[in-house]
Amino acid sequence: MMIDLAILPLYLTTVIALLLIPGPDMLLIASSSLSYGKRVGVFASLGNATSGLILTLLAAMGVSALIAMNPMALQVLRILGGAYLLKMGWDCMRSGPLDAPEIEQQSGLAKMLYRRAVFSNLLNPKALLFFVLFLPQFVSPELTATSGEQMLALGLLLNVMGLVFNLLLVLMVGTLGKPLLKNDKFRANQNKFMGMIFFALAIWLLGSQVQAMS
Repeated sequence: MMIDLAILPLYLTTVIALLLIPGPDMLLIASSSLSYGKRVGVFASLGNATSGLILTLLAAMGVSALIAMNPMALQVLRILGGAYLLKMGWDCMRSGPLDAPEIEQQSGLAKMLYRRAVFSNLLNPKALLFFVLFLPQFVSPELTATSGEQMLALGLLLNVMGLVFNLLLVLMVGTLGKPLLKNDKFRANQNKFMGMIFFALAIWLLGSQVQAMS
């Protein structure tokens, strides 16, 4: 057994509560689904899940704990993450109406949003700290499995639940936003809308660094 069944209900309840709290991941996935449709939203969700799996593996191996204990490393991650999001926002803002993707051309856009979701989450030190500080709380000394094995199982369960939640979010937002994709005025400005989202995420990330340093 990799997860203590005695604490599993508490863990599941905590994960659900955390998933319902709005954050940068939810904002990116929802805005992608609204601006570009459900296909792009699904790929953004898969990108978020991919980064979650990587962070789970790092946490299970203890690598993320070492990085989290190094203040300089966290500051570098914040700066790189903020700069990456600012660049994505700038690229979107520079796009003109003719750059708005057609529905049938969204395969390439979906892959791009997948990569952006992966890197934006990996470069977010809060995500790193979350896995370092959250998962160990549910490691049980009663099990024969090592702490690394338990953290791996807990992280995988967290990522599966997160992916299901995000896909439901994509379905809801993508369906509600479908009429917008047929609106010429909205399509002419959809890249700028995504640019503002990326700028907001960058401010969110860099603002946390300012608070940490003050």
